[in-house]
Amino acid sequence: MTILYVDADACPVKAEAERVATRHRVLLKMVSNGGLRPSENALVEHVFVPDGPDAADIWIAERAGRGDVVITADMPLAARCVEAGAQVLRHDGSVLDARNIGQQLATRDLMADLRAADPFRQGGGKGFTKADRSRFLDALETALRKAVKETT
Repeated sequence: MTILYVDADACPVKAEAERVATRHRVLLKMVSNGGLRPSENALVEHVFVPDGPDAADIWIAERAGRGDVVITADMPLAARCVEAGAQVLRHDGSVLDARNIGQQLATRDLMADLRAADPFRQGGGKGFTKADRSRFLDALETALRKAVKETT
């Protein structure tokens, strides 16, 4: 059975994920440290993990596998899920897979080094746009269709 996991603490596309999961009748697990309003949707399960570094990531990585879809912006979590066979999407709809996850991890590490070298460095990130949201919806639709097909 396909499960859609959302690394939900800072996810800007929770409502969109719920809509698409409901349309496909797929269980959606919103994983966070708390502070989310529970959904009345029977297909949505809120999983609250203890406070602590990477608790939500660890919870998702221990469960996600082939036939599942994971939504996250966390590259180490994405790498673990890709390795386990899950499909992984970023909030902007970009797909993370075996072909590009190594480069994404390297870029993440490089940016962390640059920030550490210059503590006054500000910004650098781009805003979340309507186009990003639209790309995400298309990518999630495609990923869920593929995942459901894998598990049936």
